[in-house]
Order: sequence, then C-alpha cells, then structure tokens
Amino acid sequence: MSRLVSVLGTNTSLAAERASAAIVAALLGLFILYGVGFAQMSHETAHDTRHATGFPCH
Repeated sequence: MSRLVSVLGTNTSLAAERASAAIVAALLGLFILYGVGFAQMSHETAHDTRHATGFPCH
C-alpha cells in the first residue's frame, strides 16, 4: 500500500510539473507574440519622432 501511495504521489508531482511547464511555455509564447506584434508599431513611432525632430533616419 505504501508503494502505491508513493507511486501516486510521484505521478501527481509529475503532472504538476508538466502543468507548470505548460503554463510557463504558454505565457512565454504569448509574450513573444505580443512583442512581435507591436514591434513594427514602435519602429514607426521612433521613425516619425526622428522626422519630427529633424534627424535624418535614412
């Protein structure tokens, strides 16, 4: 019986580790997609600011 409990405990902790890793991977993926999605917008803003202040950028 004690072996069964320890095996179940191991499986439970393994499932918790996998769930934790999946959550971290999903959050990292969302962060990367969010950053890439707005990269062009921030580039355009910096470009327009350089033009507005008179600095050449090309």
